[in-house]
Amino acid sequence: MVSNPVHGLPFLPGSSFRDPTKTAFHRSQTLGYRNGYAVVRRPTVGIGGDRLPVNQLSQAELDELANKAPVLTYGQPKQAPPAAFIPAHVAFDKKVLKFDAYFQEDVPMSTEEHYRIRQVNIYYYLEDDSMSVMEPVVENSGILQGKLIKRQRLAKNDQGDHYHWKDLNRRINITIYGRTFRLVDCDRFTQVFLESQGIELNPPEKMALDPYTELRKQPLRKYVTPSDFDQLKQFLTFDKQVLRFYAIWDDTDSMFGECRNYIIHYYLMDDTVEIREVHERNDGRDPFPLLMNRQRMPKVLVENAKNFPQCVLEISDQEVLEWYTAKDFIVGKPITILGRTFFIYDCDPFTRQYYKEKFGISDLPRIDVSKKEPPPVKQELPPYNGYGLVEDSAQNCFVLIPKAPKKDVMKMLMDDNKVLRYLAALDSPIPEDKDRRFVFSYFLASDMISIFEPPVRNSGIIGGKYLGRTKVVKPSSSVENPIYYGPTDFFIGAVIEVFGHRFIILDTDDYVLKYMKSNAAQYSPEALLSIQNRVQKREAPAPELENKQTKEDPGEQELEALIDTIQKQLKHHPCKDNICEAFQIYDKEASGYVDKEMFFKICDSLHLPVDDSLIKELIRVCSHGEDKINYSNFVRAFSNGPG
Repeated sequence: MVSNPVHGLPFLPGSSFRDPTKTAFHRSQTLGYRNGYAVVRRPTVGIGGDRLPVNQLSQAELDELANKAPVLTYGQPKQAPPAAFIPAHVAFDKKVLKFDAYFQEDVPMSTEEHYRIRQVNIYYYLEDDSMSVMEPVVENSGILQGKLIKRQRLAKNDQGDHYHWKDLNRRINITIYGRTFRLVDCDRFTQVFLESQGIELNPPEKMALDPYTELRKQPLRKYVTPSDFDQLKQFLTFDKQVLRFYAIWDDTDSMFGECRNYIIHYYLMDDTVEIREVHERNDGRDPFPLLMNRQRMPKVLVENAKNFPQCVLEISDQEVLEWYTAKDFIVGKPITILGRTFFIYDCDPFTRQYYKEKFGISDLPRIDVSKKEPPPVKQELPPYNGYGLVEDSAQNCFVLIPKAPKKDVMKMLMDDNKVLRYLAALDSPIPEDKDRRFVFSYFLASDMISIFEPPVRNSGIIGGKYLGRTKVVKPSSSVENPIYYGPTDFFIGAVIEVFGHRFIILDTDDYVLKYMKSNAAQYSPEALLSIQNRVQKREAPAPELENKQTKEDPGEQELEALIDTIQKQLKHHPCKDNICEAFQIYDKEASGYVDKEMFFKICDSLHLPVDDSLIKELIRVCSHGEDKINYSNFVRAFSNGPG
């Protein structure tokens, strides 16, 4: 059964009705969360989920509550505590009222002005009601300006009253120490503050101007000047304006001359010229700043002044027809000053702008005056004097204390004690030199050559060392670039010229043949062919001798018996060891045969007893044809034992 509440019954036990079917008695949720924050919600239902009635009072009851005074119910309300006291120096700290004002000052001792208007700023400090008067400083005014009245409380009248901010306004006059100031305007802060305090501000007033200052601002009157140039106007117009030019003085044509840099200053205020030196670090010169002091420079002198010594000439306008001016200094053109010709190659930006505005010259490019370094001078050696090697003599030209030229150490180590020996004949028109033989020794370690001549008795020529160990220059090479003889230049049939003497290579030793075969790539085909022919000639006589021995077998016993007899008779002959070597020297082709004429000459040089009957018989047996003698069988008779 659903209860129907009766509004007239009190809420007492026995007068209330409870719904026995109702089982939920919880209160509704009034606290929620939104975006992580707690939110209070007004409940719309009561305990058990019963909806709460809204606006339970009628309109008449609501009007009655609206007109009901809370004093009748709750009594007289308590007064709120007064606000905290803030002193003036804290409330108005750094708050200043600013007024623009002026005052008039009499000028009794001047004919140009009778009074003067001086503009000032009046400051009112709210924190302590003090005031100060400041006058802005004007450059070159001649008046002591700045702080006129220092900060203090200023008296308003004779009764001892002081000025208050309520006494200040625009378009009013105030008197301070007998001087009247006219307030014409104020700043924005002052206007807002006074209006917030209920003060009605007057409209602003225009600041009065000083008549003499305005007179100075008027344009000067135009005068008709005479034809002479106004130097004062030039000085005032071009003061502190200087044209700067960069120039060089090239004196390289003279002895010990050089190219030096300078800066030319042209002062527009008085047409004077100054030349300054440009010093570089460690240039070795005294640090004089000026080459020429600032002065006017004459361009054209009168005839009489040209012959007068300029060192004592006092130059004035009477001695000069024309002076140097700014138009004479042009970039890219030379200019002569005091006998020196300077070439102007650049200028600064101000000079370019001046020439563009004054003379209409807009193109003043920088000229590159840097000189390219000349190519290095090739070191020429003096002519070779013929003493020693060219390399040794050249060391005196390279260093003060000469050193030995560098050697190829690897070559010296690899070719140490390797010597190539050659047999050569002297190519000379003198008959006595045709039979001379020489032994060439080529040292591979140092590329040096030595020549030895075997001594021959009764030849009239002293044998022995013909040329010491040295390098031999080819006749086709120059003295500056000498080309020396190498191992590839020596082969059978080659012509070697040694200091004007020509030699023909006739034969080589066995080591040369091995060396040429192992280094065949270094030799020319002609040299290899000569060696091949030499080997063939050495091998060719062997079969001929065998044939001869076969044919001459009947007389072989006679030859052997004759040789034994001679050996027994000439056993202690002093020249028996040199006989074979002497015959081999004159046997150019190593055939074992020599001419009869040459045979007897060799025997005479060796003091052999050719007149002996046994020797004559031996010569007859060793004869080969009409003009050849087999010296190998002949020499066997003079050896130590039987052949």
